[in-house]
Amino acid sequence: MQRLEFALDGHEYVELHQLLKLVGLVDSGGAGKHLVAEGAVAVDGAVELRKTCKVRAGSKVTVGDVVISVVA
Repeated sequence: MQRLEFALDGHEYVELHQLLKLVGLVDSGGAGKHLVAEGAVAVDGAVELRKTCKVRAGSKVTVGDVVISVVA
């Protein structure tokens, strides 16, 4: 299992499809939206289908064997 950490750098949240792009799991926000729409992404253990879901500090996003921890 690969673990990544994403810092919000003063922002309140990041949209889910953008997070996937920013950590390098997909090449574009559009590809991130597609991955979310397929049901391949979970936020805090629950499958998330909202592409623009607001991911906040303390959340864990899982895509396959990759876990992204979001920190402030």
